[in-house]
Amino acid sequence: MKILVTGAGGFIGAAIARRLCERGDEVVGIDSLNDYYDVTLKQGRVRAVEQASEGRFRFAQVDFADAEALDTALAGAEFDSIVHLGAQAGVRYSLENPRAYIDANILGHLNMLEVARRRGGLPVVYASSSSVYGESDALPGGVEDRLGHPVSLYAATKRADELISETYGHLHRIPLTGLRFFTVYGPWGRPDMAMWLFTDAILAGRPVSLFNQGEMWRDFTYIDDIVGGVLACVDNPPRDDGRVKPGGSVKPHAIYNIGTNRSEKLTRVIGLIEEACGRKARIEFLPMQPGDVEKTRADVDAIRDDLGYNPSISIDEGIPRFVEWFRRYHGV
Repeated sequence: MKILVTGAGGFIGAAIARRLCERGDEVVGIDSLNDYYDVTLKQGRVRAVEQASEGRFRFAQVDFADAEALDTALAGAEFDSIVHLGAQAGVRYSLENPRAYIDANILGHLNMLEVARRRGGLPVVYASSSSVYGESDALPGGVEDRLGHPVSLYAATKRADELISETYGHLHRIPLTGLRFFTVYGPWGRPDMAMWLFTDAILAGRPVSLFNQGEMWRDFTYIDDIVGGVLACVDNPPRDDGRVKPGGSVKPHAIYNIGTNRSEKLTRVIGLIEEACGRKARIEFLPMQPGDVEKTRADVDAIRDDLGYNPSISIDEGIPRFVEWFRRYHGV
C-alpha cells in the first residue's frame, strides 16, 4: 500500500512510518517540525525512518493546518490511505498557547478529512487521546462512555475531532478510525512526557516534580504495542454496513482505546527508572496542575475483540528499554 502519515517527525508518527516501510509499504510523511519541543529530535526521527526505509519513505515539511500549502505538498503524490497522527500535543501547553490547538487539531484535522474526501473517500486512521475522558470516576475508560466535560483545551479539541469525523463518516461515508492513545512511551519519545522528564531529572540529579502530592496513576503504553494496534486499524478500516461500531456510530466510523488496561502509580514508575538509571530520585511533591487528571486506565476490549490487539510489554520491561535508549541518545 501507499500511505500518507502526518506527524511523521513525531514520536508515534515516526514509529508508524518506519514499521510501514519495514513491512513493504510506501510512505509519504509530512510534518511541520515546529518548535514545541527540540526540533533536532524530530529531525533525528525522520532521518532514522529514512535510513531504515530502503527508499520507501518520502518526507515533506509542511503545516497541514495551511490548506494551500498542504495541497501543494501533496500534488502528484499517490496514496491509498491516511494515518493522521500530527497534532499540537500537550495538556499544559494548551493553557499557554490555545490558538495552536485550534489551528492544528481542529483546522488541521478538517484539512486532512478534506484530503480524504477529495481523493474518493480514502480510509483515515486518526489520533484522539485518553484526555477526552476528563475527570471520569469510571475506570477503565470505555469507548461507550458518554463524554462532555473535558478539563483541558487539548482534550476538547480531540473530542471535537471525533465529532467532526462522525459527521464526515455520515455525509461522505469515509472509513474513519479514531484512536484514544493512553500515555505512550519508549525510544524516541517526547521530552514533555513524564517518562522523559523523570529520567532526565534523575540522571542530572535534579528534583523530580510529582503532582497531586504523588497520588497520580497512568496507563503507560509502550510504543511497540501502540504501533501494532495502529497497523491493525490501517489494515481493517470500518465497513459501511449499518452495524454499531465501537464508540456507538452506525456509520463507517470506529473509536478504540489503545492502552494496557493497567493503571500504574507514578511513584512505582519512578522506582523502576531509579533501578534502570542506578540512581535515586529526589522527589518534589506538588499540587495538582490545571487541566490534569488523577487516574487513567484504558478499556481495550473493543480493539482486542475486533482486531486482536494484545499489548504485551509491561513497564517492568519497557522502562529499562527506554532508559537504555535515553542514555545512548544523550551519551550519559
